[in-house]
Amino acid sequence: MKNARTIIIFALFLIGAFFTLIGRCLYLQLYKGEHYLDAASHQQQAYTTRQPQRGGIFDCRGRVLAASNKIQIIKAEPRIIDEPKEISSELAPILNMGAHEICKLIVDRRNTGYVRIKVDADPCECSLAKRVHRGIGVESDWQRYYPTGSLMSNIVGFTDPYGRGLEGIELKYNKELVGSSARNIFLADVRRRPIRPQAQDGVLTNGVGIILTIDATIQQFVRDELMKQYLEYEAESAVGIVAEPKTGAILAMVSLPDFDPTNRNCDPNNFRSRALTDWYEPGSVIKPFTVAIALDAGAIKENDVIFCENGSYSGRGFGTIGEYRRGFGNLSIAEILIHSSNIGMAKIGQKLGKEKLYKGLRLFGFGSRTGIELPGEVYGLLRSPDTWDGYSITRIPWGQEICVTGIQLIQAFCILANGGRLVRPFIVRAVVDQDGQIKELKRPPPPVGYIIKPEIAEWLVTNALSRVVSEGSGKRAKLDKWQVFGKTGTANIALANARGYSDRNYMASFLAGAPVEDPAIVVLVSIRRPNRSLGKGYSGGVVASPVAARIIERTLTYLGVE
Repeated sequence: MKNARTIIIFALFLIGAFFTLIGRCLYLQLYKGEHYLDAASHQQQAYTTRQPQRGGIFDCRGRVLAASNKIQIIKAEPRIIDEPKEISSELAPILNMGAHEICKLIVDRRNTGYVRIKVDADPCECSLAKRVHRGIGVESDWQRYYPTGSLMSNIVGFTDPYGRGLEGIELKYNKELVGSSARNIFLADVRRRPIRPQAQDGVLTNGVGIILTIDATIQQFVRDELMKQYLEYEAESAVGIVAEPKTGAILAMVSLPDFDPTNRNCDPNNFRSRALTDWYEPGSVIKPFTVAIALDAGAIKENDVIFCENGSYSGRGFGTIGEYRRGFGNLSIAEILIHSSNIGMAKIGQKLGKEKLYKGLRLFGFGSRTGIELPGEVYGLLRSPDTWDGYSITRIPWGQEICVTGIQLIQAFCILANGGRLVRPFIVRAVVDQDGQIKELKRPPPPVGYIIKPEIAEWLVTNALSRVVSEGSGKRAKLDKWQVFGKTGTANIALANARGYSDRNYMASFLAGAPVEDPAIVVLVSIRRPNRSLGKGYSGGVVASPVAARIIERTLTYLGVE
């Protein structure tokens, strides 16, 4: 009886074990089958990634600004190199590198898949290096080149070592430029060496090309002329922009100091485009827009005469306002711009009122981003009118208590120069595929609607701003072949840690366009903190307007404008 019970227990145990085994098999087959199949497949497979060629960046005439070329890279797999010192000694004469340098690269990356030993190796080096050890291999990759160097650096930007855009167009259009990669899947041996190809994962698609509105020749004109003045006046920074007023297309945009995108060992502040990122009180270059707003609103008329208090204007709620150099008596509206009277502008602001002035400045684009296709653009500063006081309504009209960017000033001046029509600045002309076919044409719609009446814009350009150049503070911008129109600006820079303004540091600016009959271009030159102690001057008329004149002359000649 005892034996029978033992047999039954043993049989039940066997039956239980049998069903347990069946259950485990079912579990592994039905629920974990795919997992183990993938694991086995992974052990038998090796992968190589095929990287797409990053799209090129071109100027409006097809000149290459950024491109990617194929290079060969000699790499090492540290985990299968048992004697790094001996391998490094063999590689050193082949690669013309120090053995200790190669050994350090291999040893420091001991626990990683591979390490790059030499980038952009020549075919002979690659052939000899592969024979040294099975842990030394060669792979292909793309390297970014910037043929124009510093000339376009603040626009084009640059990429990191892995081909990802970090600044400029490279960053803004990174997704379109990078394309899509593909993987080749191979059957591999126990050492994960490829035996034969199995499949391809994904479709290799090269990145698109970006064609800019920038003309490299005009960009060179601007950089040459701006650099001379920037160095001569020992300035802190400088910005120069050239645009087509009828379309808003940016033909040149220079920011100094700049950098070499292939050797970025410099102050990171040099990477940014100051035309978009630096906001400042503009000073007198804002005056034409204030006058345009007041004329359009009917607060003043073109033939009005305003008494400018002989140089000192005081009142309750707004303190005392003076002039830059000398006082004036009665001035017409055009003469207020020609002589750049702060008191005349303050009285125009009082006649206009804060609500209309604020609304008009917003319509010209101040206090808003223009939307240009570059990263880092800031809004500037235009406070809501409910925060204004008597100081505000008498200071904003001539360029204090408001902060602008260079690109905002260019947009606003384009509006004046093209008859009052709204335009938006843009810098990308088209996107093209790898076959050169246009995928997207960045052609802005024709200007619709007016910011100010056409006759007011025309009067300002032909009767006031042209006289600023012919008889006012912009005389240094006179040209023999073309009539230039424009406005100077000399803005005190606010003190960093106290109220008030520095009497030593200035922003010297000049906004200009030509020819007056049918403006083909508008130009902004802004030079920050010219060294006043040099004794050469520091005003917009002295420092900035001659630069703008030379840029206009060279550009109009190049464009063939009669």
